[in-house]
Amino acid sequence: MQTPPSPRDTEWTILNLLKWATGYFTSHGIDSPRATAEILLAFLLKLKRIDLYLRFDQPLQKNELAEFKFLIKRRVNREPVAYITGKKEFWSLEFEVNPYVLIPRPDTETLVETALNCLLPADISSDPAGLILELGTGSGAIVLALASERPAYRFIATDVSLKALDTARANAGRHHLESAVQFVAGNWLDPFSPEKPVFDMIVSNPPYIPSGNIPDLQPEVNRFEPLLALDGRSDGLGAIRNILFSAHPLLKLQGVLLLEMGFDQKSAVADLIQNCGHYPRFHFHKDYAGHDRVVVVHKT
Repeated sequence: MQTPPSPRDTEWTILNLLKWATGYFTSHGIDSPRATAEILLAFLLKLKRIDLYLRFDQPLQKNELAEFKFLIKRRVNREPVAYITGKKEFWSLEFEVNPYVLIPRPDTETLVETALNCLLPADISSDPAGLILELGTGSGAIVLALASERPAYRFIATDVSLKALDTARANAGRHHLESAVQFVAGNWLDPFSPEKPVFDMIVSNPPYIPSGNIPDLQPEVNRFEPLLALDGRSDGLGAIRNILFSAHPLLKLQGVLLLEMGFDQKSAVADLIQNCGHYPRFHFHKDYAGHDRVVVVHKT
């Protein structure tokens, strides 16, 4: 089996190194080996991926080879690429990510898309169109995607993790949205008084993986991503149940609650909503793979 190139080697060009790294990742069962090699090498050299091929015959220096070897070892150890580079694109925006926050997934863009369809495309000069709450914001990807598309609305985002809130605030600053979103520390809806309905929309991607299934997840997930953002308790519905039963008093009349859920949880979530007794109308939306991914619950 091949070993990572030695820093003593000085004839490694960008193209040769990409070819070698692709084969090395393939032999270790790493997904998307070519793309992974390109992303890591572009990150190291502070280039765009396309620039690697414009400089394909450029040799790497000894220190660059040593640093690339270190990045390769981290990925072979199954550390996610997003945590190695510290960034992840979501909704055409780049977000800082770290082990304190869940890496944004393409599936979650379905949640953003569905939420936007429920919000009027109000002009920024109009009166505030409403107040939107995101629960468990993590990196802030969801609330900041919404704020970037609906600037007339006011946004609040919560998380129980202070480290996650620091990350979300940094991402808000990165996209000049720090004045659009208020970040609040707290567990789900605990920071808010249920005495008065104030929110036009509540949105969340809560943990929904059953505790017993977490050891069977890919090593990139169960070894590196925050357990707090994954563990949905024994049936996977702990956080969803909490939010459903707590959100009703805080939603305005005609307000909506949107929750991401597991691809196989439609029936169980429908039973929860019906047993809750507060929401006579609800419907589900599929993700791009055709799985039921988002439930929209109406307060009427």
